[in-house]
Amino acid sequence: MRNFFPAIILLSMLAVQFGCSGNASNTANADANANTAKVSPYAHITDPNAALAEGDQLLDNNRTEDAIEAYKQAVTLNPDFAEAYFKMGIAYALIESEMQRSGANIETSANAGKDKVVKTNSQKAFERAIEAYKKVIAANSKDDVAQFNLGRAYNKLNKDEEAETAFKQAVKLKPDDTEYQTEYGSILIKLAQYRDALAPLKKALELDAENSRAADLLEDAEAGTKRVDFVQRDDSNTKRSNSNTAANANTASNSNTATKPSNSNTKVQRDEPREKKPERPSIKP
Repeated sequence: MRNFFPAIILLSMLAVQFGCSGNASNTANADANANTAKVSPYAHITDPNAALAEGDQLLDNNRTEDAIEAYKQAVTLNPDFAEAYFKMGIAYALIESEMQRSGANIETSANAGKDKVVKTNSQKAFERAIEAYKKVIAANSKDDVAQFNLGRAYNKLNKDEEAETAFKQAVKLKPDDTEYQTEYGSILIKLAQYRDALAPLKKALELDAENSRAADLLEDAEAGTKRVDFVQRDDSNTKRSNSNTAANANTASNSNTATKPSNSNTKVQRDEPREKKPERPSIKP
């Protein structure tokens, strides 16, 4: 009996030891799995351009989430890879649009600044693209492709004035590009500058008669111009009508003003000159 209790205590200690060892082992395995999950499935790609091409192919095959991972690998290899950020933004926007249609919550995060603005993943990707394109343009102000894509990134964030400036510069650098002219006309329509949009859209069709988007946008610009002209004519006619009405009212008011009758008792002024004194008001009879 004396040996029985020490044996029980020994077995209990061994059980606790094995239990702790098992928990530690499980924790280590969980950490290893977590670390494995963080590794990009495209980590084997060491060329940023190859990672971009992989992302493009995946996006074309509707493997949007995989495409995002490939684009992430591209910007990991080249943190200033503007095109990869832009296409990552496109991919995120597709996912967010689908989530919005299904009623799911769109993933957002607040920035680290004082304003704590909440942004979606697509917004953050497009902002990174803008930063990267600006660096490209700072190094080469004649890069029309960077100017054009900068405008596209601004347009995705609904920064229309900034987009218009970038598209205008792209058109200036390369006026014979139908896509540049089309996007420039499109942003002008978005800004309700319909008349200004006519020229670039006509130029786009001149460069490519099969540019159906430019043709549709040109119809919108022409319709918008007519609406603006009609409103301006209507406003002009209204102002003219109001002016005539006011003039007629003043004329009628003057004609209806009573003329003071002359005072029959007023003395006739002498012919000889005399000191000029203030005229006495006539007295109504």
